[in-house]
Amino acid sequence: MEKTKKNSVNSWMVLLTVMLASFLGRLDGTIVNLALPKIIKDFGITVSQAAWISTAYIIANAIFVPIFGKLGDLIGRKLLYITGIIGFTISSMLAGLSFNFQSMVIFRILQAITVSIDYPIALSIIAYTFEDKNQRAQAMGIWSAIFAVAAVFGPLIGGPLIDNFSWRSVFYINLPLGMIGTLMAFMFIKEPVKKIKGIKNFDFTGSMLLGLSLGSLVLVLDQGQGWGWTSLNSMITYLVTAISMFLFIQVEQRAKEPVVDLKFFKVPTFTSAIITSFISFMGLMGGMFVLPIFIQNYLGYSVTKTGLLFIPMAVGMMFSAPLGGKLSSKIQPRYLIAFGMFWSAFCMYLFTGIDVKWTGADIAFRMFLFATGLGIGMSPLTNAATSTIPAYEIGIASSVLALARNIAGAFGIAIFATILTNSITSNMIALKKFSVVNTNSTLVINQVIGLMGIKANILSFAAVFRIAIVLLLLGGFSALFVKESRKDFAAKNEVINEIGI
Repeated sequence: MEKTKKNSVNSWMVLLTVMLASFLGRLDGTIVNLALPKIIKDFGITVSQAAWISTAYIIANAIFVPIFGKLGDLIGRKLLYITGIIGFTISSMLAGLSFNFQSMVIFRILQAITVSIDYPIALSIIAYTFEDKNQRAQAMGIWSAIFAVAAVFGPLIGGPLIDNFSWRSVFYINLPLGMIGTLMAFMFIKEPVKKIKGIKNFDFTGSMLLGLSLGSLVLVLDQGQGWGWTSLNSMITYLVTAISMFLFIQVEQRAKEPVVDLKFFKVPTFTSAIITSFISFMGLMGGMFVLPIFIQNYLGYSVTKTGLLFIPMAVGMMFSAPLGGKLSSKIQPRYLIAFGMFWSAFCMYLFTGIDVKWTGADIAFRMFLFATGLGIGMSPLTNAATSTIPAYEIGIASSVLALARNIAGAFGIAIFATILTNSITSNMIALKKFSVVNTNSTLVINQVIGLMGIKANILSFAAVFRIAIVLLLLGGFSALFVKESRKDFAAKNEVINEIGI
């Protein structure tokens, strides 16, 4: 009895450990964006150059998440996880010491590589630490909430640090937290797999092809609007993406230890969860991308004040994500996921009435409601995606889920940004023609035309939110196919018994 209690306490300490590391990665992504204006000024760079501080990070993260997910399954998770925390801590220190733009980009890439270890390994650690299905669902819900906590603390910590010290302090804040996380990982995380396969069969060819494919895809999604979607640069990048992905699939079908085991997609629950994640994250990330643009350009809020408006969304996630994990032990996950998506779609509908007369409270309230749906749906979705995959391959399965969400977010942002830009441009051209025709218009009429332009642009934002609604609804309907069969559970339990987890 005492041993069981001790194991239970240790399990929750493991959860606390992985939450700290996940908090670090999410916090960094939040506060670095706040520091960009200061970095631009200090290094004397343009806004387009500064964008590469984020773009390089996103590309490197997309490439290495699935690779580290597979490595964790092959060489063991504890050592790799600790290496990630130490690497992220050191690269954060180096980023704070950056002496020019080029060094900043290099150190941000190092940060992205090391932080990409966190998501797939954290999920697999939680999966094997909490053997009981109900406790595992609850633990994943609590872990999911840490991303919302970091989003809350980002503006609260980042703003004062940047204003009172310098932009370098947003990187240095990771040092003490990283050291604590490393110590906790050594103390509490155990390596459960009795037989570690080793790196000799690692699929290096597949990894390079996957990296080339993902890197080129994320690059064109991030830069395509600036290049032009039909420009030569974009066309070359499309071609590289398509060829490398085709070759990757061919290699994976023959690899002894594939980076992405394509047999996963024969599991209905896993495939349904991936599709649901992809569709819903397109709508989520696309909608949340355009909202800050409206807040700053049409309500006149500063970047810091805009960030503070997102705190209610994070608070909603903090409370609803653990609730979603807890409820999934009593209610079929597919119903929770569908409810979360449908509720989020309804809350997105509340944004279609967006107007310059809105206050911060109007936006904050809607964002809080929106987040409650996400929290209830996302935690069971993560658990459902990994619950039918053999325990020794949960690392790569969770990395595929993360990859689907990241690529979907990139697609959503690219598509929504293009639609919004084209819509606003069309409105302005139409109004410009109108003003040319009316060359003798009085000042009052010209002011009316200006107001019409603002109204037309606001309608462009509303149209984008409607597209997000459609995607979230599709995600909800797709969620109804996320169900765990008896056969899935039997296969999973057989593997767990075989390897002794």
